[in-house]
Amino acid sequence: MMEAKMLGIREEIVKERLGLTSNYAAAYAVKTVDVDVIAAYPITPQTTIIEKLAEFVANGELDAEYIPVESEHSALSAVVGASAAGARVFTATAAQGLEFMHEVLHITSGLRLPVVMAVPGRALSAPISIHGDYQDIMNARDAGWIMIIASSAQEVYDSIIMAYRIAEDQRVLLPVMVSYDGFLMSHTTEPVELYHEEYVRKFTPRNLSRYRLDPRKPITVGVIASPDWYYEIKYQAVHALRESKQVIKEVHEEFNKAFGTNYDLVEKYMVDDADYVLITYGGASSGNAKEAARRARERGLRAGVVRIRLFRPFPADELVNAVKDAKIVAVVDRALTPGDVYEGPVFSDVVSALYSRNIEKPVISVVHGISQRTMLADDFYNLYKMLDEYAKTGVYPRSTVFLGLRS
Repeated sequence: MMEAKMLGIREEIVKERLGLTSNYAAAYAVKTVDVDVIAAYPITPQTTIIEKLAEFVANGELDAEYIPVESEHSALSAVVGASAAGARVFTATAAQGLEFMHEVLHITSGLRLPVVMAVPGRALSAPISIHGDYQDIMNARDAGWIMIIASSAQEVYDSIIMAYRIAEDQRVLLPVMVSYDGFLMSHTTEPVELYHEEYVRKFTPRNLSRYRLDPRKPITVGVIASPDWYYEIKYQAVHALRESKQVIKEVHEEFNKAFGTNYDLVEKYMVDDADYVLITYGGASSGNAKEAARRARERGLRAGVVRIRLFRPFPADELVNAVKDAKIVAVVDRALTPGDVYEGPVFSDVVSALYSRNIEKPVISVVHGISQRTMLADDFYNLYKMLDEYAKTGVYPRSTVFLGLRS
C-alpha cells in the first residue's frame, strides 16, 4: 500500500526521466530551485556542474547572475556577498579548490549565511591526483557547515533541493555542503527523475524575513568582535548547527511525503539482526558493501551496512541505534587523519558516539579507496570474514586496517 502511494506521488511530480551524471543532477537541482547568483571557478571533477549552469543561464533557462571569478576563494566570497544581500546562491568546488576556499568557509558559517555548495570529493595533492576520495571534505568538517554525503545521482538532485530548505530555515541559517564521489559519481551517468518546477518551488519558499543588507534598513555584517562577544557569537553558530539536526529530520520527512522518497539521516541495510556491520559513506563503498553483505548472508554470516548520509551535524543517536546490537562494527573511511591513534576520520566520530552513550563493542578502523584505488565487492566480503575471525578469536587489530594496498 505504501509503495503504491509513493509511486503515485512520483508519477504526479516527475517531469522527465533523464540519464545524468551526479554533476548534471546537481546543476538541474540548482536550476529547479531558481537561484539568483552563481559564482564558481572550474576544477576537476566539479567543472561540468558550472558548465551546465552557465549553459542554462546563457540559454535563458535560468534567470540568474553568473559570475566567472579568478579563483575558488573569490567564488565563495562572491556568493557570501550576494547571500548577505538576500540572494539565493550556489557554488561548487573540489579538492585544492575547497582548500583555497577554506578561510571563507568559516566566514560563511560565522555570518550565518544559507549558501549551498556541491563538492564531488577528490584526493588532495601531493602527489597530484584528480581521482576521488573524501579527504577534501574531511578537512572542512570543522568549518561549521551542514554536510550531506550522497550515494546516487538522484540523491544528489534531491539533497540539493532539500539543502535550500534546510539552510534558509530561520532556525538554522547555516551553509550546506552536498558531497559525493568524484568521478565514480560526478562523471557516471545514472537515471534521474526530475520534478516539475512548481512542486520544487512550493517546497523551497524563500526566507524573506532573514537579516540581509538593505540600504532602507541598514545593518552591519562581519564586524570585529571583542573576546567577550566573539565567544558568544561562535557559540550561537555551534548551537544552531547542533540543533539543525531536528530541522533536517523535519525536512527529510516533508520531502519524503511530498516527493515519494525514503531519505533518513542514516541508511540501514540488513542491520536488524546483523552481527557484523560496516559503516560507510558515499556511493562506491556503500554499494560494494551492500553487495558484499548479500554474499555474506548467503554464506551464513549475518552482515549489514549502515551508510552515513548526514555527516555534520553527526547523527550520533541514529547511528548508535542502528549498530547497538551488532557484535562488531567496522568503519570504512575514504579519507585519512595522519598522526591520529587511528587513521580514519569517521571512525573517531563513531567511537565517540558509542562511548558517550555507554555502548561498548569492538570497532575496527578501515581505510579503502584512497585516490579512487579500486574497491571490489570481494574486498568488503573478505572484510566481513575478517570480522567473523576476530569474533571467534577475540583478538582485534590495534591499528587501522588498510584494504587494497599492494604492499
